[in-house]
Amino acid sequence: MAAPLTMSMDLHYNMNISNISEPKHPNFFPKISRYPIRKSTIFCNSSKSPPNLEEPQKNSSLSDQLKPLSKTILSENAKEQAQLLIKPPKSTWVNPTKPKPSVLSLQRQKRSPYSFNPQIRDLKLFAKKLNDSDYTSDEAFFSILEEIPHPVTKENALLMLNSLKPWEKALLFFNWVKTQNLFPMETIYYNVTMKSLRFGRQFGLIEGLANEMIENGIELDNITYSTIITCAKRCNLFDKAVEWFERMYKTGVMPDEVTYSAVLDVYAKIGKVEEVMSLYERGRASGWKPDHIAFSVLCKMFGEAGDYDGIRFVLQEMKSLEVQPNLIVYNTLLEAMGKAGKPGLARSLFEEMVESGVTPNEKTLTALVKVYGKARWSKDALELWDRMRSNGWPMDFILYNTLLSMCADLGLEEEAERLFEDMKQSQHCRPDSFSYTAMLNVYGSGRKVDRAMELFEEMSKRGVDLNVMGCTCLIQCLGKSQRIDDLVRVFEVSIKRGIRPDDRLCGCLLSVMSFCDNTEDADLVLGCLGRANPKLVAFISLLMEEGTKFETLKEEFKAILTDAQLESRRPFCNCLIDICRKRNLQERAHELLYLGTIFGLYPGLHKKTAGEWSLNVRSLSVGAAHTALEEWMISLLNIVEREEALPELFSAYTGAGTHKFSQGLASSFASHIEELAAPFRLSDDRVGCFVATRDDIVSWAQSRVPSPALTA
Repeated sequence: MAAPLTMSMDLHYNMNISNISEPKHPNFFPKISRYPIRKSTIFCNSSKSPPNLEEPQKNSSLSDQLKPLSKTILSENAKEQAQLLIKPPKSTWVNPTKPKPSVLSLQRQKRSPYSFNPQIRDLKLFAKKLNDSDYTSDEAFFSILEEIPHPVTKENALLMLNSLKPWEKALLFFNWVKTQNLFPMETIYYNVTMKSLRFGRQFGLIEGLANEMIENGIELDNITYSTIITCAKRCNLFDKAVEWFERMYKTGVMPDEVTYSAVLDVYAKIGKVEEVMSLYERGRASGWKPDHIAFSVLCKMFGEAGDYDGIRFVLQEMKSLEVQPNLIVYNTLLEAMGKAGKPGLARSLFEEMVESGVTPNEKTLTALVKVYGKARWSKDALELWDRMRSNGWPMDFILYNTLLSMCADLGLEEEAERLFEDMKQSQHCRPDSFSYTAMLNVYGSGRKVDRAMELFEEMSKRGVDLNVMGCTCLIQCLGKSQRIDDLVRVFEVSIKRGIRPDDRLCGCLLSVMSFCDNTEDADLVLGCLGRANPKLVAFISLLMEEGTKFETLKEEFKAILTDAQLESRRPFCNCLIDICRKRNLQERAHELLYLGTIFGLYPGLHKKTAGEWSLNVRSLSVGAAHTALEEWMISLLNIVEREEALPELFSAYTGAGTHKFSQGLASSFASHIEELAAPFRLSDDRVGCFVATRDDIVSWAQSRVPSPALTA
């Protein structure tokens, strides 16, 4: 072997490879014939100083910092360069048949030769003793360490750190080793300790050790940064994860696959879609091949946004990289398809998954059932259930209950009963509280009050707890059937069992009050409501009093809405309007509709364009829809009397009535139109839509006979 160069020298000469005779030894340069014969100019410079790479600016952005790294570290055309940089003291022969090591490979330290350590058995037994010890103080733990069977060398200390499972004991041992000053602490000892702390989600301690490394001049390598970032992610400290990822780049350490995937997930969770795509593209440009975790992160991000184009991008990327989706990726893709509203594509993806040999699990089937249920594809969902049974695919509580909830939403009573009986026969998925709640919802929607009460009694006998949702479904069913005595009994039993009434239950009681035909029943329901929400009962009393001023009503109603959950505010207003109309308090009903409008409960009620004015009552109750129609007709009457400009078309939209809570609105609205003699007729082209022309409205206004329902 040639002696190393001891002085700087520059050689400039031309070499014709074709003029060099082949060596006599048969194993010398055996693969040289693979390269094309060409002339090359070689510049040799034996200098101890490394090449001057461009340093990233301290205040530059992550995108700017990545550019010099990708240009200086990752050069795709390195083999084509004519200049070769030879660094002393010696050259290393590289086998051209083996691929170059990836710049993203982990900078791991050399592992200790445990298999050649004769002390390993004694040390592992001692580590087990430490793990099993129940010490009450640090001093007690340190006293046990005095019994260590062998001297603490580098290898022995590392073995002990890897063997101590509780993070508290690993940290204590690490600190004890540092106080002994037996050898300098290297990066690997910090890394092993940090991984133990990450298991205990102790980010503060990990960050403290990282700062200690920086202060003592100990190198933070790829493993160190990856551990810090992934621990911050597990602790939901996303800002810290991004901060250490930025610091990682400033120090010139390239991330590995684990770090890339973790930071992609962090950016996705904090909603930085652009940063996710920028980082993904940068990583791909640097030679990173995304793993299944990274693709799952992208699928989930695009699914949350309902971005089908993004989902399709992920599929194309996986196909181009020849990455076969695993079960986790398929599950995430199916959930994303559901949120993007693509049930057909979800079905095709599921079939592709089965054909590729991947067996679906409970999460897969639950995600697909949710997709079908949201799209109201009951036939596909039930066929999927039969397929599950025939193939022996796994079923769990969540999957069964999802199927039952879908049957309740779609009114599939027989199918729900078949599912419920199948659960009763199951060894591992017996009906739980949510299963019974779904069945109560099924019977409540179909007004099968006797079946619902039988189920309620069965729950008591089997010791199944009744939750607030099941109580709400049962009370709604009893209220619609005017079985108020049973309703009060169910409410009393539910309170005794620990049910805490929420806004949904209060809204249900309000709804029952709105269609009580006699005062006695209404008072019984009002008594239940008083135990659930006394403020709501006090507000109803204000509505009934003739002397209540509008401003007082406005302030009290605002307080009611403030205390209520967001999704319960509009139902509260709808039910209160229904109660007022039931008691012939028409003026109060109109005041409540006005208050609901100014408080933002009915944002899409009115819409005006140059050619059409429309009223959308789809989200209103029957009484609220009648009130809105009366208000609209009064407004149109006044506009005609003032001879203001009108559009060519008017429309009132009630919806098709396919949803179980909207059934009957269209027919009730049509009856009220006839009662008011309003010039609207059901549209032939638009389902659930009543239309009238400008001439119809003008003619109606001019010939209208004063009506008690329409008083300005």
